[in-house]
Amino acid sequence: MPELTYSAYAAVYVYLIMLTIQWIVAAVIKAKQPNAVPGKVDNSLSHDSFVFRSHRTFMNTLENSPLFLGTVFLGFFLNLNSSAFALCIWVYVIARIIHMLLYYGVATEKNPSPRSYFFLIAALANIVMLVLIGLRLI
Repeated sequence: MPELTYSAYAAVYVYLIMLTIQWIVAAVIKAKQPNAVPGKVDNSLSHDSFVFRSHRTFMNTLENSPLFLGTVFLGFFLNLNSSAFALCIWVYVIARIIHMLLYYGVATEKNPSPRSYFFLIAALANIVMLVLIGLRLI
């Protein structure tokens, strides 16, 4: 397996581990709450609650996963074996990990919040990957 392909696969693996960790954290934290109901988060919670932040971190990652994974797998299917593509995958994953850590650690209603910058970095990395795919298709 070419080294670039391995690196890109490793980045997707790290992303899936991150997603699994977010799922476990959100589920465990919520389940520990008094009168916890599966599938429901108290509407009165906001950023000052870790239950809210862990749930929103996981939901935000789920909301962004189809575009990211679709982009990455399309690149894999097209055998887009470039260092730029692999780098973009890693940038996306690292930005999402930092986004997660900031969401877990910083309780703020401020917009933009510190995590917003890493959300944007990840989004830009995904856009660059889409451009690279488009160039491959031309």
